[in-house]
Amino acid sequence: MAVPLVQLTRSADVAPDDGPLPTSIAPARKPGWLKVKAPGGPNYVHLKAMMRELGLHTVCEEARCPNVGECWEHKAATFMILGNVCTRNCTYCAVAHGTPKAFDHLEPVQLAEAVERMGLEHVVITSVDRDDLPNGGAEAFAGCITEIRRRLPDTSVEVLIPDFKGSERALAIVMQARPDILNHNLETAERLYRLARPGGRYDRALRLLANARRMDPSGLTKSGVILGLGEEWDEVVGCMRDLRRSDVNILTLGQYLRPSNGHMPVARYYTPDEFAELGELGLSLGFSHVQSSPLTRSSYHAWEQARAAGTRPERSEGKVLG
Repeated sequence: MAVPLVQLTRSADVAPDDGPLPTSIAPARKPGWLKVKAPGGPNYVHLKAMMRELGLHTVCEEARCPNVGECWEHKAATFMILGNVCTRNCTYCAVAHGTPKAFDHLEPVQLAEAVERMGLEHVVITSVDRDDLPNGGAEAFAGCITEIRRRLPDTSVEVLIPDFKGSERALAIVMQARPDILNHNLETAERLYRLARPGGRYDRALRLLANARRMDPSGLTKSGVILGLGEEWDEVVGCMRDLRRSDVNILTLGQYLRPSNGHMPVARYYTPDEFAELGELGLSLGFSHVQSSPLTRSSYHAWEQARAAGTRPERSEGKVLG
């Protein structure tokens, strides 16, 4: 039976209730609520052909997202720029790691062409980590935003960026292009960073999000946490509180699914009711929008998240602070 997506928008202040973690489900077998229909509809086939024609990558494919069939049938995709090989090796991530190819300077134009052909009202752009490039590839994000705005001024743009090794200069390059939503995923509890995300730093991720809000107070920030890597309930709540302290607007919570036997094992499967409880807690902490369900991924139904949280009314107003 399909599990309904939990989408929540803040309506009133509610006192948070940090309850105990319910009994775990043995992770030996994937629960029924995580089963999805195999992709293969007409829009899926069309989009896949177009991505190959334009030489583009999507995180939907590279990260083996379980929602690829549903999203592509709705003509929604998350574009992955700067190639499909990451310079880091997070132990939960399906994206290939190694030595990337040189940056294709035509990529922003090709991506904007795909967005135009798809007629998207909201587009999400992410990338692999490119620690080999000056500024971590920040100019590529800025170029994509600028080119999309030139062709489709009414399309809102969300970027899911790497941490740029904490470089404020790189972040400022992206923020100067004024994305409607700046996303950087916290991913997991601080205790698990060395195991799950050895190239990242918990405090660095929080600082990036806070700096993004400081640089562009009229924009929205967003972050996500994946559950099931071995974190405790209190640690999940701690992540949520830390993100609010960094003034993050939108929160996503989803279940970790092991890409292969070579990746971190699933420590536990959270139930739909647990995700709903965490979603309500997120609203009580002050997030303007929380998307929380087993199949939620950072850009799952991103167009609805943007609409619910409220993108900036006028991009021409205000300025970006360095």
